[in-house]
Amino acid sequence: MYRGRLERDLSLWVEKGLLTETTAELLLGEYDSRPASFSLGNVLMVLAAILLAAAVLLLVASNWEAIPRLIRVGAILALIWTVYLGAAYFLARGASAAASGLLVIGALSFGGAISLIGQMYHLSGDEQTVMYLWFAVAAVTAALFRSSAVTATAGFLSWGSFAVYLSTFDTRWVGVDPWAPPIMALITIALVRFTGADRARHLAYLLVVGWLTWLYTLDERIAVALAFAICGMAVFLALSVPPLRNSRIVRSAGAAPAFYAFLIAAIGLLLLHMQVDDGWRLVLLGVLTLAAAVLAIAFQGRDNGAVRYLAYAMFAGEIFYLASVTVGSILGTSSLFLLSGLLVAVVAWVVIRLERRFAANSAEVVQ
Repeated sequence: MYRGRLERDLSLWVEKGLLTETTAELLLGEYDSRPASFSLGNVLMVLAAILLAAAVLLLVASNWEAIPRLIRVGAILALIWTVYLGAAYFLARGASAAASGLLVIGALSFGGAISLIGQMYHLSGDEQTVMYLWFAVAAVTAALFRSSAVTATAGFLSWGSFAVYLSTFDTRWVGVDPWAPPIMALITIALVRFTGADRARHLAYLLVVGWLTWLYTLDERIAVALAFAICGMAVFLALSVPPLRNSRIVRSAGAAPAFYAFLIAAIGLLLLHMQVDDGWRLVLLGVLTLAAAVLAIAFQGRDNGAVRYLAYAMFAGEIFYLASVTVGSILGTSSLFLLSGLLVAVVAWVVIRLERRFAANSAEVVQ
């Protein structure tokens, strides 16, 4: 998809005389020479690794009692060492797909090995501790081998750890364990930046969003929802304006941080709507929600498609919601639409003027 757009843009620039045809061909050739971000072979290799790891563990478990203990432990250790040494061998030969598959087998087998050895020797412990250790080993493996596949595995294990906690403690806050999800998310993001597993970053961001939503369920106060809305918009605006937007670390992180900050703000506004359903506070909340959607489009709508569509959905949903709750007052509804239309028109005029000025400045720099 991106290659098609790039090819069309290069052709357009050649027609306008901005590039020579030779330069356009060189640029397109350089893009084609890069490793593909998506490889069906790599995906199938990882899926095969997951199936093989599951098959080995189920095979061992099904005949567990018939195998002497020493042989069981030796087989587990041999399996883990074999796959890691094999991964190192394939990495040295440049076979990254095979290496990724073996690393995934090793990471998954380690968790199963912990559980099986614990059962065999009746070792004390709990599932939560096993998940922490499993995640830690996967994170270390991803860092040592600089593996994007194991980074994604660690991201899924962080979700598994959070799910085990919620199941064990019946979604209650107990001790310091609830702080583990955001810490795991930070570790996953660090691994993403180190290993280049860009898509795995969404696992960390979604984990933080899920964790925050769970925090609200612990104490469904309006102050918590308000904090989500205010802090989310504050972070979004900070990421959308210079100098932070132009900083190297934000630019390298891509569009995800701004989107998820806006998503948290949208969740906060939704939670506020669940607690405020009438009176002047509802009207104020509706205006603020519409303003937040317009601000999101104004600051990130051009370059961040995810923010743009979320803002569209939020704006349209708010309009229909306000129309439904104020249907008894046609005059009130029409006044709200009139004011909203005028506000959006003013913001649109300002944005258009700014875009024209930015375009003119860019043209002067090019000349």
